Amino acid sequence: MTRTNLVSELARHITLRQLQVFEAVARLGSFTRAAEELYLAQPTVSMQLKKLTDTISLPLFEQVGIRIHLTETGRELYTVCKEVFNNLTNLETKIADIKGVKSGLLKLAVITSSKYLVPHLLGQFGRLHPGIDFSLNVENREHILERISRYEDDLCILGQPPPESEVEAHPLVPNPLVAMASCNHPLVGVPNIPLKQLLDEPFILREPGSGTRDAINRLLTSKGLRIPVARMEFASNEAIKQAVVAGLGISILSLHSLALEGTSGPIAILDVQGLPINRYWYLVHPKNKKLSPVTLAFLEFAKMEGQNIANKTEQKMEKIRKSRAYNNKKQKNK
Repeated sequence: MTRTNLVSELARHITLRQLQVFEAVARLGSFTRAAEELYLAQPTVSMQLKKLTDTISLPLFEQVGIRIHLTETGRELYTVCKEVFNNLTNLETKIADIKGVKSGLLKLAVITSSKYLVPHLLGQFGRLHPGIDFSLNVENREHILERISRYEDDLCILGQPPPESEVEAHPLVPNPLVAMASCNHPLVGVPNIPLKQLLDEPFILREPGSGTRDAINRLLTSKGLRIPVARMEFASNEAIKQAVVAGLGISILSLHSLALEGTSGPIAILDVQGLPINRYWYLVHPKNKKLSPVTLAFLEFAKMEGQNIANKTEQKMEKIRKSRAYNNKKQKNK
């Protein structure tokens, strides 16, 4: 079979969907994770890979124990896949340049703690640009960094960006981390709780790899205090809040995670020395990535809207500071 005939044969039988499924499995090293990322059932992933393997007539993966590895043919195909999808991304960018900001796709990846902020930004931006579609992936910090290294998204939101040599990072809004407890917890209303005393309480923490957990560990290490053993660990702020409300322990989370409940709901903010941990959310993209008009428009919009959110955040923190001052004065007068 000539080269032309071979290419024609592959083009007739291999689909972009099959290549997309193969690329995800090869990159993630897992059928399950690939199915989750692509929102497919695992049998569908297996079926697509079987069709691709049958077309090529050589195995693409081999299993060693519980792990899967690319065969030599699989490695060659993975290289081709990356080139194909990079070229498609470049084409998408060029088409967006031609269309301007009237239509296009904005691909975002955000850390889980910022999911309270992002819908507001997307909603506002979508009303200004109704022809824009959005793709949103919510991950922990570790997975976001992986996505940045693979140029998978137009923009990412992180609490602590990678080194400046690798990315452009634009401050978005303050993200103060505060100590939270059930509103009937004994420490509610107690002024100036020593940070060390807080460690005597059962802690409910985010999973390892979370930026929030890393920030807590850095604070405690800087104070020479022990890292608490988590009574419970969750990959979701909502699950942590439910556990706090149930009286299972205390936690340190973003103030923004109380967006729905407010600061006078079933969760109370504790007055702890050394808190809040003052952090920012950043809009991040690889340094040498060419940004489409849609991405640039959203970046400028988010910076402006971020200032409005920053002002509201400062008002919330001022309310907390006044509450602390009142409690301190009340304590002294006893």
